Amino acid sequence: MAAQPEVSAWRPRVPGVVEVFHAHFTEYAYPMHVHEAWTLLIVDDGAVRYDLDRHEHGTPHDTVSLLPPHVPHNGSPATPHGFRKRVLYLDASRLGEELIGPAVDGPDLRDPVLRLRVGQLHGALAHPGDELEAESRLTLVGERLRAHLSPRPAATGPLRDPALARALRELLDERVTEGLALEEAARLLHAHPAHLVRAFSRAWGIAPHQYLMSRRVERARRLLLDGRAPGEVASATGFYDQAHLTRHFKKLVGVTPGRYRLSAR
Repeated sequence: MAAQPEVSAWRPRVPGVVEVFHAHFTEYAYPMHVHEAWTLLIVDDGAVRYDLDRHEHGTPHDTVSLLPPHVPHNGSPATPHGFRKRVLYLDASRLGEELIGPAVDGPDLRDPVLRLRVGQLHGALAHPGDELEAESRLTLVGERLRAHLSPRPAATGPLRDPALARALRELLDERVTEGLALEEAARLLHAHPAHLVRAFSRAWGIAPHQYLMSRRVERARRLLLDGRAPGEVASATGFYDQAHLTRHFKKLVGVTPGRYRLSAR
């Protein structure tokens, strides 16, 4: 008896991401179909074979596959045990139509760094409240995809931009509780989102989302030591909910907010 498919799908609050789709299929085969969005696919177990523009392709474990919109493709298991995949559907704000041709010619990208970054992006998208991290990671993934599809000489601008890094840190300091979307920061500071992330990371040795979470945890510690309950602290410091606070608090402090509060003297 065939195993039942395992599927989960959601729409995160991250600009440019139409849908996140995780699935485990053993026997199911997709017929020829099209998507309006870009399909960014990684396979964690097994492999997929598919036809795109009348050419056969495959997805070994270390490959990132990028299927362009409006181009018919299918998909079926390439191993007896099926495949487990994670997919992002991205709109045209992330990848433009000028990249459709190159993606048709070479949809399967052997790039370990890109594969790692796409996996990290899925991890961030799984947690409501981590939208800044997801948006930052998506920006760097998009930049690397564009480099694969339209190689061009490296930018000649300065590698470091301390003034821009300081300006972003000041913005984050002003918005510790309410948060800040990367696209809004880029608009306010008149900088490309990818340049913004890189400038900040080079200047301070930490990504913008890591800095923001550190500041929030710092505030949470003070409130917990004042005797306030973790659920109340979560909402007061900008976390999505108590579970979101607990995950980041334990990562940075080593114990849960509840244990930390009980340890106060």
